[in-house]
Amino acid sequence: MEKKLIVDVCLSPQLYPAYQKEDSIVVVIDVLRATSAMCTAFEFGVEKMIPVATLEEATEYKKNGFLVGAERNGIAIEGFDFGNSPYSYMTENIKGKTVVISTTNGTQAIEAARDAYKVVIGAFTNITSLCDWLLSQNRNVLLLCSGWKNRLNLEDSVFAGAVTERLIKNNAYQTGDAALAALFLYQQTQQSQVKFFHSSSHSKRLAAMGLKKDIKYCFSLDKTQIIPILEGKYLVKME
Repeated sequence: MEKKLIVDVCLSPQLYPAYQKEDSIVVVIDVLRATSAMCTAFEFGVEKMIPVATLEEATEYKKNGFLVGAERNGIAIEGFDFGNSPYSYMTENIKGKTVVISTTNGTQAIEAARDAYKVVIGAFTNITSLCDWLLSQNRNVLLLCSGWKNRLNLEDSVFAGAVTERLIKNNAYQTGDAALAALFLYQQTQQSQVKFFHSSSHSKRLAAMGLKKDIKYCFSLDKTQIIPILEGKYLVKME
């Protein structure tokens, strides 16, 4: 019997060492809002992004003349050029530039997975192109949810379930238990998706900051066909 590929879900960067496999493609997910913002930045012409885990690193890049986006707890950090709202990257000013980004959760997940076989960026805004590419790779897939401060969050888990559903349709993949749980969670959202998403703690947190527009955008499908991929310290547009 032909051995199937595995798609699994890591629900927090804290759990990544338990799921790490040398041959897996890791998809980093931070729906609200880091990975959505990264996909948007590439759609608007950024050449490279440098994800960094700490504000200290971000500050050093800023001192050296880089454009820098920095966010903690959903709030853009004063003194930097951007936060992690996708709308802040919808500008001609980033075209052809290198932009540094540091966020509460998403860049921490990238840092955790940096040594993986391949690391790519996933969001609802690029879900179809992402899944089509994953299916073409014939590799195990680990969907790494950034979560919220190393805890599970709803929107990343639901996205992981959406990707899992698309990958298992062609019967090439078997699921780990976490992927199966994410799949069932995603399928539950189909009954009342808007209500489900807006019930998440981070959605409520952003809504309280007046960022409902960001939430709506981040849950929109296929705003771009671009898949950012990590090459060394840089995220670049996959060719």
